[in-house]
This record gives sequence, C-alpha cells and structure tokens, in this order.
Amino acid sequence: MNWIEDFIDYLRYERNYSSKTTEEYQADLEAFKRFYEATDSNLDWADMPTDIVREWVVEMMDKGNAATSVRRRLSSLRSFYKFLLRRGLVTKDPVHNMPGPKVEKKLPAYVRETEMDRLFDGDFFGEGYQGFRDRMILLTFYSTGIRLSELVGLDDKDVDLDQMQLKVTGKRNKQRIIPYGDEFGDSLRQYIAERDTFAKQFDADTSLFLDERTGRRMTPVKVRNIVKKYLSMVTTQQRNSPHVLRHTFATAMLNHKADLQSVKELLGHESLSTTEIYTHTTFEQLKEMYNQAHPRAKTKGGNYGN
Repeated sequence: MNWIEDFIDYLRYERNYSSKTTEEYQADLEAFKRFYEATDSNLDWADMPTDIVREWVVEMMDKGNAATSVRRRLSSLRSFYKFLLRRGLVTKDPVHNMPGPKVEKKLPAYVRETEMDRLFDGDFFGEGYQGFRDRMILLTFYSTGIRLSELVGLDDKDVDLDQMQLKVTGKRNKQRIIPYGDEFGDSLRQYIAERDTFAKQFDADTSLFLDERTGRRMTPVKVRNIVKKYLSMVTTQQRNSPHVLRHTFATAMLNHKADLQSVKELLGHESLSTTEIYTHTTFEQLKEMYNQAHPRAKTKGGNYGN
C-alpha cells in the first residue's frame, strides 16, 4: 500500500485541493522518503524517530534552502502524519511540536531623507497641471504616510486648508485625521489652484487628484507608476512603490524623535506591534551611521597587547 498516494487522493478528492498544491505535497513527502531511506534502509513511516526529521531539516538548511521552504516541507510532513494517525496507520507523530527554522522578518524598504530632499528640491517635475499633481502625490505620501487606496480616495471635502489636516478613510472604512505642516499646506494650496484651472476643460469629479486625460479620479495603477517613475530618479533600490513611501514616512518620523504611539495613530495601524518594525529600521540606520563614523568601528589589524 502506498500511503503517500492515499494521502494525495484524500487531498485531491475529499479536500478538493488543486493539482498544483497536491503536487507540492507529494514532492515534499517523496523528498523526505528519499532522505530517510538513504539514512537507514530499515526505517519506515510507522516507526520514524523525531531525530531523523530533525536531521532532514538540518540538511535542507545546510544546502541553502530558505527557511520558508523548509517550514513548508515540515508542514506537508505534519499534515501527512495527522492523516496517518486518523486512519490508524501509525501510533505516533515524529513531527509533533517540532518547530521549523525561524524566518527572519525583512526590514521594510525606505528611501533616505537625502534622496527625498533631492527629489523635492530638484527639477524633476514638469510644468503645468501634471507636474504639480505628480509632485503633490509624492509629497502627500511622504508627508502623511497614507496608503495608496487612501490617497486615490481623497476628495476635496477631505482637505481642511484652515485646520491644516486631511481626513483619510482607511481599512474597513475607518477614518482618521492627519495633520500636516506649512510646506505641505503651501504646496497643497498651489496644487489646488492649478488643478481648478485645469479642471475647467472637463466635467471633473470631486477627487483631489485628477487624471490629466479624463479629469476623473486617478487609478491606483497610474499612481503607482508615477511613484515608481520619480523614485527611480533619486534612488537605486529596486522597490519603488507608494508603500515604500509609507515606510519612508514612518522611518523619518521615528528618526526625528516621534513616539511610537503617535506614528501608529498616523499610519492607522490596529496594533502597536505592527508599527514596531520601523524601530528596527531606525536601529539598522543607527548601526550603519556608527560603522561609518566611528574610527574603530571596523576591525583593524595589529597587536592587542598581553
């Protein structure tokens, strides 16, 4: 009896898993089977020691497999043993309570302040409405940290020029108020004046940001392409998206002594733990600054005395 085939049939016909998913499960289980047979030809599924599973994990990591891939294969093996236990084919699960390798959280990508300064102080944006609008889009992301969907959804009624604040509708239609500073306010007034002149040729809607061809609300795809276009002019990093500007906003705020709770409220995060990842970013920046500045940050040769 082929237990792997029985398990794959169960996934395919009883759980309605896709062909691609069942193929991945089968490949994972066949890989472990090859490993344990090469380790000890007397082993079988029913009397598998936990140490053999652990050795498999170590071998995969030594071969350079990503932690996420190793965790997925362990998950396949864990599901397989649950199936065997339910069918009464085995009496123990060697994968039970075995943790997978730790997956390191990637630090959020962000653009350096000097690069953002070069963008806004330079001559990157064209003349006329489109240039004003593109600059204002970039400045809004950088100055407020709002999401792409939140920016696209902004209407004129969401802007309070006197109180210097934006009303933003975030996830699950939750609204929050974001204050802004003098530079942003001055740029916003100039932009709105330019946009109002431009909009006279259209039956424009009430969107804050209008498409230059239609006079209607901009699409997320178009805004994303605009951000990518301009960020690529000042930074060499690969990821140049509105979300990177959200990370950039949070990092800049924390670097300039904003408290974590305030940044959480500005970003519209549900949990403080979501915001805490930006403290790691600022710490990495601090380490980099130290390594560049301190005369003995890098290991130097020579005798260290007796």
